Amino acid sequence: MAAVSWRTGLLLLVALMPLVLAAPARAQITPPKMPTDFAPLVKAYGPAVVNIGVAREPVASYPALDERQRRLYGAPPQDNADDSSLGSGFIVSSDGYILTNAHVVERGSQISVKLTDRREFRARLIGLDTVADVALLKIDASRLPTVRIGNPAQAEVGSWALAIGSPYGFSNSVTVGIISAKGRVLPGADYIPFLQTDVPVNPGNSGGPLFNLKGEVIGINSRIYSRNGGYQGLSFAIPIDVAMRIKTQLQNKGTVTRGRIGMAVQEITQALADSFRLPRPAGALVSYVAVGSTADSAGLRPGDVILKVRGKEVVQSADALILIADIAPGEKAELTVWRERAPLQLSVEVGRFETRPLAARAEHTTPLGIVVRPLLPQELRILRLEGGLLVEQANAAATRAGLKAGDLILALNGQPLASVEALADEIRTADGAAALLVQRGSARMFVPVEVPRQAPSRAANE
Repeated sequence: MAAVSWRTGLLLLVALMPLVLAAPARAQITPPKMPTDFAPLVKAYGPAVVNIGVAREPVASYPALDERQRRLYGAPPQDNADDSSLGSGFIVSSDGYILTNAHVVERGSQISVKLTDRREFRARLIGLDTVADVALLKIDASRLPTVRIGNPAQAEVGSWALAIGSPYGFSNSVTVGIISAKGRVLPGADYIPFLQTDVPVNPGNSGGPLFNLKGEVIGINSRIYSRNGGYQGLSFAIPIDVAMRIKTQLQNKGTVTRGRIGMAVQEITQALADSFRLPRPAGALVSYVAVGSTADSAGLRPGDVILKVRGKEVVQSADALILIADIAPGEKAELTVWRERAPLQLSVEVGRFETRPLAARAEHTTPLGIVVRPLLPQELRILRLEGGLLVEQANAAATRAGLKAGDLILALNGQPLASVEALADEIRTADGAAALLVQRGSARMFVPVEVPRQAPSRAANE
């Protein structure tokens, strides 16, 4: 091989220098440090995690769900609907306020809380929000250990997370994994951007805290997705900032108020993005606008695509609902909408979406010999119904007529029933007999029932 002179080499180096400088630098990734011991975190904050026991009256729950839906939504098996249950929770203030899941304590006739030092307390249910699946309890105690509250927005996908809870009743069990994804939206929970993890979570972990490595709570373990009812690598936690906002409302007034404008939305697929000439498949496609709603008054139309709410980008459809829900009723929501291949600005007054208080959630006994309650918001979404009443109990006469616990009453004499009051009104006007439209599982049928004749009313001065 012929030798290259120093002059030739220098010229070659000068010629290649721009290419060398233009080459992208490879990012230097520092290998993550594996935690060697989780014991200090558990020792410091484990005592603030509690075991919750709930006794329930025997009633039907979560009607007409198939087994896949029951596993996804955390509903108990139908044949165990009247059993006592166990869950988890954590103390957020030293005077005895405890956060847990609404589905852990809902319909509980008696709620008990057990601490790690083996003390047990009877708990009072301050309030619950079935939309977000958050409940607030209170026990009469003081100087209790508490958790530290973190910021879920700072959590990164791939970072470590730790859960403490009572899977299958094994209190204060510790499991570890990583955050798998952020902002997950699950069917029937349109208002919650869940944290997805692979932390082993099983029945009984519900309501327990999800910690980061700083020992801060970043979520409430709420759901699992499973084909067998147990952990299969997919668990979901409610971000703690969402839960703490709900906690404040429940503690102050016993109910939760959200903003709404009266619309339904769906995801934008690539095919829809192409048809609307959107630059990318993002936003919330408006599929329905309620007549007379604030959205209707502001000019929002089906077919509009909401791109931003108050300047915040809408990536998936649920983002629009979540952002609007955080706006106080009466305020304006400035929407950036895509209509006829161009952006458009709309200002919509935000209405009120209020979770029913506990007093309004009680069952109602009817003259038909059945105890009913309105369907919960998540049940309506799961079952794709506009309204209906769940039969919680049926006496012997109602059973002979063909009704049973778990039935859904959709209409009486052709009139849809969205509330207990509507049922009472129809019973008052019925003439001794009525036909109930009932849904049982996936089947619908008419059930004839006898309606007690009402005594004629008398004026107050007679």
